[in-house]
Amino acid sequence: MKNILVGTSNTVDAIVNENMLAKSVGSGDLEVFATPMMIALMENAAATALSQFLEDGETSVGTMVNISHLSATVKGRNVSASATITAIDGKRVDFDITASDEAGIIGKGTHSRFIVDSDRFMEKAQSK
Repeated sequence: MKNILVGTSNTVDAIVNENMLAKSVGSGDLEVFATPMMIALMENAAATALSQFLEDGETSVGTMVNISHLSATVKGRNVSASATITAIDGKRVDFDITASDEAGIIGKGTHSRFIVDSDRFMEKAQSK
């Protein structure tokens, strides 16, 4: 693990498609951007922001997400998620996360990731 810098941020974008709708992923009946898909986009922004600080063989895993989904987004709209590193405690890295569409903020919250050795993590997971 390299020296992680508080304040490092990253943004990722997506166009809401059929596979991202609440109706499609089983998180509701409506054809709007699903909360689990918003969280996945937020986690992607955080994981990507952190990846530049990882050594070969290391990765990060999400361990906590605390978000509010504030506004609906329909299919075909552009959404973006941003993550900013706010704190480092050993191998735990904390983030502020937000998601937006063309009309403004649609979600916000916090997220934590742990830095792990990829091989050891998978060995432990497979031994369960």
